[in-house]
Amino acid sequence: MEVLAVDLMKLAGNAPYIAIAALGLALVIFLHELGHFAVAKWCNVFVERFSIGFGPVFFSRKWGETEYALSLIPFGGYVKMLGQDDADPSQLTNEEIAQDPRSYIAKTVFQRMAIISAGVTMNVLTALLFFLISYQVGFPSPPSTIGDVRPGMPAWKAGMRAGDAIEKLNDQPIQTYQELQMGVALSSGTLKLEGKHADGQPFHILVEPEAKGLHPQIGVRQIEGLTVFGDIPGLAASRATPRFRQGDQIAKVGDREVTSAVEFHREVALQSGKSLEITVNRINDKDGKPLASPTAETITITDNFFRTLGLTLDSGPIAAVRKGSPAETAGLKEGDKLANLDGLNIGTQLDPLKLPNEFAKRAGKEIEVIVTRQIVGGGQESVSLRLIPDDTPGWLDQPMLEGEPLSIPAIGAAFHVLPVVLTVEPGGTADKGGVKPGPLKKLTLTRPAETTSSTDPDKDAVITVNFDEAHRNNGAYAFWLIQ
Repeated sequence: MEVLAVDLMKLAGNAPYIAIAALGLALVIFLHELGHFAVAKWCNVFVERFSIGFGPVFFSRKWGETEYALSLIPFGGYVKMLGQDDADPSQLTNEEIAQDPRSYIAKTVFQRMAIISAGVTMNVLTALLFFLISYQVGFPSPPSTIGDVRPGMPAWKAGMRAGDAIEKLNDQPIQTYQELQMGVALSSGTLKLEGKHADGQPFHILVEPEAKGLHPQIGVRQIEGLTVFGDIPGLAASRATPRFRQGDQIAKVGDREVTSAVEFHREVALQSGKSLEITVNRINDKDGKPLASPTAETITITDNFFRTLGLTLDSGPIAAVRKGSPAETAGLKEGDKLANLDGLNIGTQLDPLKLPNEFAKRAGKEIEVIVTRQIVGGGQESVSLRLIPDDTPGWLDQPMLEGEPLSIPAIGAAFHVLPVVLTVEPGGTADKGGVKPGPLKKLTLTRPAETTSSTDPDKDAVITVNFDEAHRNNGAYAFWLIQ
């Protein structure tokens, strides 16, 4: 299955966010300088200029005795008082200015301290005020429903799945994803999570956060919406007929209605390698202008396939087994290596990267899996396991981060893909690039011409994936980057 590449989260470009940040910074500066200005006036100091910004003045107007100005460089501001001018420090020792009762240096120590500290004081007070206003008014916050569970991370091992709604954290009710994030980040020790699975069944699980990065993590991400913000050139969604439009609301995949991104991703995964029909509620015309009323539009995607390099990598050890999964029930253990599936050798006869779909195709049927297991004290043994995969489609848990294992959702196990080439397809991309069977040291990826344009600033971008000892488990991640 090629990545569908309908971007459900990001707007094209960061310009709106940069503009909002700049306006916010300007407001903070204005309030800071207003504090200096107000207290200076209260202390009867002559204020020559109140400026937002530094550098050359491009607009000014005088009201009363003070000039109010906007300067060219917006990242700052200043209040220019008689006797206190950073650009002319000599004023502080000027005898004539010092004798002027309205100069800054003529004021008492208490008044000067009040004027200098007024900027920070104003920022503290307005921050508290804005917090109270925002708390009273409220703002949209994503629910504490899980949109994605990272393979091999604590939440995944504990049995959590995308679509799970967490209702309590350590017996404390939570409603938003931010509450979950904060609770995990500030945690120390085992967490007790309670809630409901996507099918409505309640769960009570214990999760031991992983000390990774700046704070403890359990490996979950918030749920997405179903609004389309664009597609990626060259990928499946960009070749859809008709094209997706910004603002489209995804309503159906085939005949199945979807109400969340979790349901959408599952339905797309179930149609791996097949044509897709996606129904959207369209709110904008081709020029981006709002329609008088939403219209239903069916979009067809005909080439929903994976990209490959024409090589087979070796499978590594099982990195994690999900609690309560078919794999755990069958006795699969961390450290086992998948060697054979229903009589097919994994590696030479069956590409390890196809295992998520191979197990999904056998849902509901008892199958035999032979694993290679390390023996205590040295040596190996072959162990035959019998298990029944469930109906979870393959490739729901994509290895999007370095070092992540490849999940087999239908059995609840995740394994590493090693950077060891077992076979090379004659005439394939790898063969043309001179790749031979054996260890890979690194993989350099360039963007295919059909996925970019001449105006794309990243059209010549190169991504290098290292496979040194510290990055030995990057095989699955490298494959996902190819998509």
